[in-house]
Amino acid sequence: MSLLSLLNLLIRSTRKNPLVIATVPLLILTTGCSGLKISSQPAVSSKTAIAASVFPNQEKVDKNQTLNPEKSSEQIIAKGQTCIQGNPLDESTKFALQAANLAQTAKSQSEWDEVARLWLQAVAWMQAVPGNSPKRAFAEKKVIEYMRYLTYSQQQAARSGSVAQFPSFDSEPLDQQLQLYLSYLSTVGTPDILIVGSSRALQGVDPAQMQQGLARKGYQNLKIFNFGVNGATAQVVDYILRKVLTPEQLPKLIIWADGVRAFNSGRIDRTYDAIIASQGHQKIAAGIRPQLAKNEPSSQTKCYQLPGSCKEQNSPKFQFEMSNFIPTDQPGEPSYQNLFYRPSELKISANLVSLDAIEANGFLPLSSRFNPKTYYQQKPYVSGTYDGDYRAFNLGGKQARALDSVVAFTRSNNIQLVFVNLPLTDDYLDGTRWSAEVEFQQQMQQLSQEYGFIFIDLSEKALTQYQYFADPSHLNRYGASLVSREIIANPSIPWPRSRS
Repeated sequence: MSLLSLLNLLIRSTRKNPLVIATVPLLILTTGCSGLKISSQPAVSSKTAIAASVFPNQEKVDKNQTLNPEKSSEQIIAKGQTCIQGNPLDESTKFALQAANLAQTAKSQSEWDEVARLWLQAVAWMQAVPGNSPKRAFAEKKVIEYMRYLTYSQQQAARSGSVAQFPSFDSEPLDQQLQLYLSYLSTVGTPDILIVGSSRALQGVDPAQMQQGLARKGYQNLKIFNFGVNGATAQVVDYILRKVLTPEQLPKLIIWADGVRAFNSGRIDRTYDAIIASQGHQKIAAGIRPQLAKNEPSSQTKCYQLPGSCKEQNSPKFQFEMSNFIPTDQPGEPSYQNLFYRPSELKISANLVSLDAIEANGFLPLSSRFNPKTYYQQKPYVSGTYDGDYRAFNLGGKQARALDSVVAFTRSNNIQLVFVNLPLTDDYLDGTRWSAEVEFQQQMQQLSQEYGFIFIDLSEKALTQYQYFADPSHLNRYGASLVSREIIANPSIPWPRSRS
């Protein structure tokens, strides 16, 4: 696993437990540069990083300056493999300054990758400030700040990536989830369990929680991916499973998590209509499906300059010297404050449901908790009578035909289908919506017995417990964890065994 991937996992963990940040140096410092081979022809951005390490007091490096790549690489390796008796704050600040400078002009994916590498090294050095240093409290705050910049640079790298080889389906959520899923297939392999549905599934079923729970039940190493797509109706799910993906890209167990809104044929199906009118669909209609890249592109090994664990031979403990942490006022020395981006310069979207927050397993974790008193101060209350998702309510028609199609497709491909009716708040279920919910439950119970798929009704779970919801009809990460536990506890589901 790469250092960037490792730190991504840690970033998610810190949202649950801020103390996890203390584990960063234990994981990062053991990695270093040992065993890495440096290409004799580094990219321009790599030369910039090398030059900055050779000439650390320069805020910006002349791109036209000629370097000896082989010699510079050896210097970095030597520094990464040995204990550096230096000031971690100085080292961290130098990397942060390089990252901030490069970020002002970065446009390409490779440039933003380099920014991220520099922030990663800045984090590692700042975290290396000893616990008994008077500068430790300041350093801890800087680590959190730098990790935000690291996350931002990773997001920019993703946005600046090469144009997708397959045309758009005119649905950004579908385009992004498809790209992520194809990358998942290339990296991890075909999942054992696939979760599909609308944004309610995307936010409402946590693959990691399911994986952990199933492992405790003896189902080890199961791969689980959440392919939830905002606005996905039964027609959209049917299209993805039968038209976009191939049978080889599908698992032996599909969990369709959603609710009545996805099956109302009276509503306007904007997502499906946009897909059918897209250039992506034109390719599908011509018999061309999205494909994985056949070959890995040639890559250059990157070397990280990270702090080592410095110990004296005669002492098992790190010997802290106060003189190492006395700042100098010499001209050209880096300052520890006000060096980097201002929040206004980051241009991070204030949208709490940003697709950037989707994890590598496709899940969108939201931490916000639904509070009717404050929620409706920002958004108007819409009753079921005026809700477009319940317009001309009809459980027959095109959405019913799409359900029939999914059932027939999964049966013919020997895929077990499980439908989970996700919970809603009692605040959301007014008279109109409750009537539709009851009709839907009765129909799904009947169809599951007739067609042979498994129907799990969680619609009355946690109805009044708003802390499990991000809004009246969408679960947050805590509700998703609860739902995941409910699903794996169901004795009727024949869980697969890991393919690996």
